[in-house]
Amino acid sequence: MRKKRKAKTQDGGKGLDKQCPPKQGRVGPPSPLSFHSPASLFSSLIQPMDTDQFFREYWEKKPLHLQRCDPPTAAYYHSLFQLSDLQSLCSQGLQYYRDVNVVRCVSGKKKVLNKQGQVKDSVLRKNLVQDKATIQFHQPQRFKDELWRIQEKLECFFGALVGSNVYITPQGSQGLPVHYDDVEVFILQLEGQKRWRLYSPTVPLATEYSTESEDRIGCPTHDIILQAGDLLYFPRGTIHQAGTPVGVERSTHLTLSTYQRMSRGDLLLDAFPSLLLDGSRCEVSLREGLPPRFLLGTSDCPHIRAHLASSLRCLAEGVESGALEVRSPLMRRDFLLNRLPPYSGQLLTPAGRTPTLEDVVCLRFKDHVLVTVEPSQQTPEEATDPAVIVLHSLTNRRETHMMGACEEEEEQDAFGGLRFPLSHLQALQTLQQAERLPVAQLQLPSAEERLRLVVSLWSESLLLVVEEESV
Repeated sequence: MRKKRKAKTQDGGKGLDKQCPPKQGRVGPPSPLSFHSPASLFSSLIQPMDTDQFFREYWEKKPLHLQRCDPPTAAYYHSLFQLSDLQSLCSQGLQYYRDVNVVRCVSGKKKVLNKQGQVKDSVLRKNLVQDKATIQFHQPQRFKDELWRIQEKLECFFGALVGSNVYITPQGSQGLPVHYDDVEVFILQLEGQKRWRLYSPTVPLATEYSTESEDRIGCPTHDIILQAGDLLYFPRGTIHQAGTPVGVERSTHLTLSTYQRMSRGDLLLDAFPSLLLDGSRCEVSLREGLPPRFLLGTSDCPHIRAHLASSLRCLAEGVESGALEVRSPLMRRDFLLNRLPPYSGQLLTPAGRTPTLEDVVCLRFKDHVLVTVEPSQQTPEEATDPAVIVLHSLTNRRETHMMGACEEEEEQDAFGGLRFPLSHLQALQTLQQAERLPVAQLQLPSAEERLRLVVSLWSESLLLVVEEESV
């Protein structure tokens, strides 16, 4: 589990100077994708498929192959990542295992050809040409601005982390053995061709990665040649293998993956402790003691199972009726504190002038903000009355996205959100819902508290004064 981050008090302002500017500018053909909103981005990504139809017929159900035959889309896909990008990035200190894996499937097994230390361009060329190996480049959105732009919007759309890998495979070769993944997968064919064979899942909607032996998987349900500009989707658990056909110099594809540990079971694991605690306050049967010697395993008490089943039904009824609230504090924190920051060509700093009581204001980056109620301290021993915590991802570092930052980095970049009294909850929720709002209309007891709230949000770059001419 990731280390918890400390929350700041409401009148503390944390600078955003650690957010690095983009490493590479956008150069290339015009984008066929719409970045107007998260929904428009996803809609344009899967066009001509309708979004509603996709979720109704394909999402978590079956694969989808979109053949484009569209030169502008193929040109744009090719610009997202090329072998030359990887070669130039080698000068930035890429490391084997952390950034790059060199692999080849030999007799149904994965053979890893990684060296130690820093990746060299000359060695990668040898891996491709002589070793017929696949180059797997981890999380290219750390370096390529357009991928940052796409994945940040997709994280807003799904409300879940979105990672990516680039795979470069020479002709007549396969990088990975037959396997299935624990993520929803979108394949964008950037260059060349690749043959994909998909098989029925042995573990539908799998929760972990696993290889499969070819004698167990039967015949492919899909046998597809992806061309540049095509898109392939398949659900987690879909068994697959892919290789570059003979006669094609190389294949380059981008894998976008999401929904890892985002199942209803994961939600229950996160929510159940608070559900049980809340239910115990009103259900006396949950507070009754266990039989003597139960923990020693020497007491046969079949009636305990009946009591537990009855208690679980009471909890379920409370959830269904709304009497018990389903909270997912760890999942939400993990997402907000590990997702990409907003796509920006410059440092994120407080915008405009400092708000006053006479101003009209609006909340910025709403898709990157979460207002939650949590214990005011971080450990049960210190826990006191609940407090309102405003979490956001503006201070997240693009350079470590999906890379599992080390403890030292987590400590340096620790940010647990702004903390406010519980009385501020309604005012914060109103700011979230309103397009713009006069500071004077914030439902707080005093003018001093209204001003302190908006200045605290402004100092975090979360709030903007709406000037009169733009109203």
